[in-house]
Amino acid sequence: MLFGIPLTVWLLIVLALIFDFLNGFHDSANIVATMIATRALSGRQALTITAVAEFIGPFLVSSQ
Repeated sequence: MLFGIPLTVWLLIVLALIFDFLNGFHDSANIVATMIATRALSGRQALTITAVAEFIGPFLVSSQ
């Protein structure tokens, strides 16, 4: 027990954070693939927009 919280709770928290992190990669891949497949943007443009959005997103929606 760490800080009075059982080990199983800590394990669940860590697994949830890992899932969220990996899920973000899949979302980005789907967004890029959609933009490229529909020929709305070139590959370079799609990757640039996605990279900027993935970097700035957490700063825009953070609670602090």
